[in-house]
Amino acid sequence: MTVNQLDAEALYTQLLAGVRPLVRPGSALVGVWSGGAWLAERLQRDLGLAGEHGVISSALHRDDFSQRGMSSADPTRLPFSVDERHILLIDDVLYTGRTTRAVINELFDFGRPASVTLAVLVDRGGRELPIEAAFAAARIALASDDRLRLARGDAGRFSFDIKEGD
Repeated sequence: MTVNQLDAEALYTQLLAGVRPLVRPGSALVGVWSGGAWLAERLQRDLGLAGEHGVISSALHRDDFSQRGMSSADPTRLPFSVDERHILLIDDVLYTGRTTRAVINELFDFGRPASVTLAVLVDRGGRELPIEAAFAAARIALASDDRLRLARGDAGRFSFDIKEGD
């Protein structure tokens, strides 16, 4: 699949189907701010799950904090106890794995989950850490200086913002 073939709404339908078997009794959806949070919100509704989804920020645990400083990301909001919960971590794009590592560190600041499973809309390769999604709706290869970001329109429909590097 190429960048030009990425249809965020079609991939969301695949993500919904792929996440369904990963949900177990006692599971909680937690979306990585911001694209993952949008996906988790819609998945919570479309899967008919009770309660609220959680939102988690990587801001306080990033390994590039000294270069980036404090981000404008919303703070972590987990409206449930994470202790002994099966956490289904949702993100829009998996790249190096560093954001995933940071949000897992943040998650453990709130307790000790029974398990953490990662599902993503797009896996773009380029891993720098041994982190792998249990489900990815698409796997693509992008140049290291290309940027792929999920966008959400006023009506809640998803699309991609793609910026090619120099």
